[in-house]
Amino acid sequence: MPAHRPPASIAIIGGGIIGLALACRALERWPGMRVEVLEKEGRVGAHQSGHNSNVLHCGLYYKPGSLKAKLAVEGIRQMVEFCQQESVPYQQCGKLVVAVDDSEAPRLRELEARGKANGLTGLRWLSGEAMREVEPHVRGVAALHVPEEGITDYPAVCRAMQARIQRLGGAVRTGFAVTGLRTQDGQWTLAGSNQECRAGFLFNCAGLHCDRVLALAGEARHTRIVPFRGEYFELSPEGAQLVKHLIYPTPDPRFPFLGVHFTRMIQGGVEAGPNAVLAARREGYRHRDISPRDLADIFTYGGFWRFLARYPRMSAFELYRSLRPAVFLRSLQRLVPALERQHLRPGNAGVRAQALSPDGTLVQDFQYVQRADALHLMNAPSPGATASLAIAGHLLDVVQPH
Repeated sequence: MPAHRPPASIAIIGGGIIGLALACRALERWPGMRVEVLEKEGRVGAHQSGHNSNVLHCGLYYKPGSLKAKLAVEGIRQMVEFCQQESVPYQQCGKLVVAVDDSEAPRLRELEARGKANGLTGLRWLSGEAMREVEPHVRGVAALHVPEEGITDYPAVCRAMQARIQRLGGAVRTGFAVTGLRTQDGQWTLAGSNQECRAGFLFNCAGLHCDRVLALAGEARHTRIVPFRGEYFELSPEGAQLVKHLIYPTPDPRFPFLGVHFTRMIQGGVEAGPNAVLAARREGYRHRDISPRDLADIFTYGGFWRFLARYPRMSAFELYRSLRPAVFLRSLQRLVPALERQHLRPGNAGVRAQALSPDGTLVQDFQYVQRADALHLMNAPSPGATASLAIAGHLLDVVQPH
């Protein structure tokens, strides 16, 4: 696409937080442009954006200088500003990342160095006693206090973005499941749900179905989406009194997920989780949610079997922990030993659209496929929600350089 002019019109497939953020930023950058967001559900933010822990991530974990680190640091500041402008509730309540024993302390020091290199402010290393002054019921030898970390209400953020898009003259069309794509004479035609949309440029932000939309556009699905369900417990009021902040373990670099943790909720209360188990449906929030098509997509993909060969023990343990609440409890007690079984109540679940490479590696960074008239966002892992506005600005820069 020529760098001297923007596209004439934009269609965005997917009314999750990143698709909505893209529409907001496009309309702010190019007032009067025709921008339409197409969402297959009856409301925006229905899946990943509405089924997560609602954490505001500030960029602690990511390699300094990486795109992920840059967008996380910029993203939390832009998201806080958006929440202030739109009266969306948020709190920067702070987080403790805990080293349970001496073997984890060096990894925690590495996180501290990363956070400082990424520009985080107010980081504090806490010894065991100082840590317990902040979180009296936490067990460990040390902790890193991250004061900029916080929580918000991402479904409310999505609704506020929808309202902003409409104020700026854009459109959000719910109940529009795209089932056909064709391009002719510089124009995309998007068909589905007895509706049609035309646009000069296409953004694929379809999340759990982004690889299928990629295929509809005539591209090969080299990377495939494999859904992982994350299950949560809620703590009873007595259990919630044991947690004052966000509490995370020191991540193990051998494994791709952060581990179970404690998250205060903006509406009150505390969530504990998630684990990470294979979902039998792309919107499979319960064990009984099964899609033969989605299972066939998983089991016919060589990358999935290579992933299992790479992480056999982790995969088996995550499934075992999902089926045994007592095992889940022991994982939580590693951080807060005073927690008991009666403190746990069944909570929500989310499904993560994890991009999986043909060699079996989980794609950890943002990934997109760019063409002259389209951009397909194939992976936007955590901190995707926090950084959504910064990601949107970056993608607009990609398709229309300054």
